[in-house]
Amino acid sequence: MSSMRINQNFKQGIYFITLSVKNLYYIFDRHNRFEILEDSFVYCQKHKGLKIYAFVFMINHLHFLGQAPDMIRVVNSLKSYLSYELQKNIIATEPRVLDLFKEKDGYHFWQDKNYPELMTSEEMLEQKYNYIIYNPVRKNYISLPEDWLWSSASKLPSKITISNI
Repeated sequence: MSSMRINQNFKQGIYFITLSVKNLYYIFDRHNRFEILEDSFVYCQKHKGLKIYAFVFMINHLHFLGQAPDMIRVVNSLKSYLSYELQKNIIATEPRVLDLFKEKDGYHFWQDKNYPELMTSEEMLEQKYNYIIYNPVRKNYISLPEDWLWSSASKLPSKITISNI
């Protein structure tokens, strides 16, 4: 079982990260929200040193294999920025949906746990890579990984830069 947190001693390692929407509510499939996800990753690549080796954006969660000088800060930054941008987008497009995320101290869009897994072997890295790119196929959204537009397996160019390991 992996740790629930990124280990401070290995914060520069390559991690498999999952960010899931609270209650797994389907939220990304409309109102340009996939673009909001993409923009946040591009920002972290340019300003936080994030390297992405694989990613997939699904309708209620995302996975990525990544590395950064401080992955703890990157994940916190991603979640914070995305929460802010999602709130703005939902207010503008579906204000009643916002109630699903309301808590005593504000709005919470993300499940608390990211289940980060430090990559410790080539086999583990390959398994997580395949898990990421085949996620939309397993969900029966598409037949081939490259047909999912919001994945590093896509045939279409993305603003997100994929790093070589």
